[in-house]
Amino acid sequence: MSVAENIAKIEERIKRACDGAGRKRDEITLMGVTKFVPIDAVEEALYAGIHCFGESRVKEAAEKFGPFMDKYRTGLPENSRDIQLHMIGSLQRNKAKSAALFFDCIQSVDREELIHELVKHAAVREEPLAVLLELHTAEDTKSGFADFDGIFRAADMLLKSEKLKPQGLMTMAPFISHPLDAGDTELIRSSFRQLAKAQRELEKRFPPGENWACLSMGMSNDFEIAIEEGSTMLRIGSLIFGEQ
Repeated sequence: MSVAENIAKIEERIKRACDGAGRKRDEITLMGVTKFVPIDAVEEALYAGIHCFGESRVKEAAEKFGPFMDKYRTGLPENSRDIQLHMIGSLQRNKAKSAALFFDCIQSVDREELIHELVKHAAVREEPLAVLLELHTAEDTKSGFADFDGIFRAADMLLKSEKLKPQGLMTMAPFISHPLDAGDTELIRSSFRQLAKAQRELEKRFPPGENWACLSMGMSNDFEIAIEEGSTMLRIGSLIFGEQ
């Protein structure tokens, strides 16, 4: 099937999950994860309604999306000028400068030293750099702050910077290929619930008006569970673009 047909099927599943959870569809952003995806497929996704894209490698993202962004942020179609490009992969310190200048959001902020680097390099940006703090919630993943205390310290650091704009949290649940059994589902659900709890704690500890609203959780194999647990951003690649 085409990219547009894949997106239509995903949208049907998102709508059903939202209905079942008593949520509104417009509460959730569908991101297209485009690692290794050719630009013509990205363009097809854009015309099918995807305006948020996620990349895992800085160099590949710049080579692919540089010309793409120039074209669609200044030209037609009119409704596609709000394209967002997010860094969702692990970010090394030596790539922090390029990432801070190129991406609209860094979702994978997972350690204090990376915050220091982003503060330094985002200083020349016209607009603040949006960031999400990544929480480690699954034993089979390595990235992310290890606990809530780490998240709280990182949040305090972010709020002292004028050029970094916290927008919420991100996590990766345990990866389990379909079909999921009851035990698998509970492991995934527990991961998402930890992130939602961290968000609630941030809202208690920091001044009103700070924005921790984004919960980036849920991928191709578990996004319906993520919707049930409060996700506001789904990161979906293979269901849209096929295996790359």
